[in-house]
Amino acid sequence: MAIERSDIRVHEPRGDNQWLTGLVFVALAAQFVTVSVLAASTAPGSDFAQGALSDLGAIDEAAPLFDASLVAAGALNLVGGYLFYRAHGTRWILAVYVLAAVGAIGAGVVPLDDGDLHGLFALAAFLGFNLEAIASGTRVAGPMKGISVLAGLVGIAFVAVMAVGDAGAPAVFGPIGHGGAERLIVSPPMLWLLAFGGYLLAEPPIDAAVD
Repeated sequence: MAIERSDIRVHEPRGDNQWLTGLVFVALAAQFVTVSVLAASTAPGSDFAQGALSDLGAIDEAAPLFDASLVAAGALNLVGGYLFYRAHGTRWILAVYVLAAVGAIGAGVVPLDDGDLHGLFALAAFLGFNLEAIASGTRVAGPMKGISVLAGLVGIAFVAVMAVGDAGAPAVFGPIGHGGAERLIVSPPMLWLLAFGGYLLAEPPIDAAVD
């Protein structure tokens, strides 16, 4: 018995711009990870374990490169989130992408040494990027669903760790320090964006007829 193609339904994001969405996400994560390493290598006195990632935006030698990367990450996230929205059509998921984008752009424009406003933008980015991983996981099938949810949960868990540590219990950071905890907020969604971008760039195997 032949099954018509129109009878096959797989929960996958579709759309003419799917490849472009994937390319934007890969570019976002690749540039941010690369620039973060370059900025850290040019920042004298940078302390990976104890220093905040945003310290790179307050050190003269690294600030222009790092802040530009943050703004680029926010802009690319906004573009990618909108392209992805055109495939899934779910407004609350788009709102999470916008939250992350505003947070990243704001953290790049308002440096760490400008006070509490930077912290608010950074928190929006921390939560937004991890929540968008979880939210996007609701629109895909197979292993990518689990990868998306796991990445977001790990990042959010370390948001909680950082909140507890910064509230007066630094022992919660353990040997990785504040800097390590903060990077474990940022790394999971960046790695997820690389994986998710590659997933969207791949040809989804949903059009083959089944006999």
